[in-house]
Amino acid sequence: MSVDQVIRPDVLAMSTYPVPDASGFLKLDAMENPYGLPDALRTALAQRLADVALNRYPAPRPQALLEKLSRTMGVPAGAKLLLGNGSDEIISMIAMATARPGAAVIAPMPGFVMYEMSSRFAGVEFVGVPLTADFSLDMPAMLGAIAAHPGAVVYLAYPNNPTGNLFADADIETLVRAAGNGLVVIDEAYQPFAGKTWMPRLPEFPNLLVMRTVSKLGLAGIRLGYVAGGAEWLDQLDKVRPPYNVNVLTQACAEFMLDHLDVLDAQAAELRAERTRLAATVAALPGVTVFASDANFLLVRVPDADKTHAGLLAHKVLIKNVGKMHVLLANCLRLTVGTPTENAAMAKALAASL
Repeated sequence: MSVDQVIRPDVLAMSTYPVPDASGFLKLDAMENPYGLPDALRTALAQRLADVALNRYPAPRPQALLEKLSRTMGVPAGAKLLLGNGSDEIISMIAMATARPGAAVIAPMPGFVMYEMSSRFAGVEFVGVPLTADFSLDMPAMLGAIAAHPGAVVYLAYPNNPTGNLFADADIETLVRAAGNGLVVIDEAYQPFAGKTWMPRLPEFPNLLVMRTVSKLGLAGIRLGYVAGGAEWLDQLDKVRPPYNVNVLTQACAEFMLDHLDVLDAQAAELRAERTRLAATVAALPGVTVFASDANFLLVRVPDADKTHAGLLAHKVLIKNVGKMHVLLANCLRLTVGTPTENAAMAKALAASL
């Protein structure tokens, strides 16, 4: 028996999610927070984790963590929270729970690849709607897709990855209202760098969920995502959640760090300032266009993305070449905002690689 007789043909044709080896490289390709924790906080966290009962299964709905998340992240009264092993798992749960015959997932393109991948894994049609040339929503096309697929799940990343921009609030509200018979998920993975959120508006729209992750805030290693919304949605998504999907170390670390959110918020503020400085530095390079960003990365267009990417690799700088992802991203690179030292090294390598 060979694998091609057992594994689905569409899975056989796929590639695994690419994660390059970063050993020996300046790693600026995955939008991670480059800052560690202060020594005193590391020591206190180590003690907290040492007290965790590793021999016991994690709580499937850790009440203390859920309450603390709701309070610190401004979840409106009446809204519930559901936790995931990163927001990736939440996207998978949504795909699994909504995979009815004829179901569809709609998202602007280019966008986060997991919307499409999770849809394909669940056997759901994915409808990618191209953005306009300035990376704003093509409203006639989005409204047309929603009308053609009643009951669809619509993803709107706020800010968008990999373009880095926030979609207009008026456009988002129009789409949420138009998708009244479906579900709209606003993905706020980069909210710490945007300063804007749809979380307070959850009570206005019964078909709206707001999804976030602690990864970009500085806790990518613990893999914790969460989604907020009405109980009528989250109670159903909870049915397809793996029973013990968020491990005890992640729960304990997240609960501890929420008591020290000021540290992570200060790091996010520093990265926002560095984003401004890095954008000015890179924009001054010949032939480079820097697009406005509300995330912790910059999308830049260079004369030859493949050549420049190869040059950066030769200088041991790892960034993301997105030039082949979509026609709107031709010759584009995505640069994670790092520390001042990292950004200076990246800018120097970029100048040498153009």
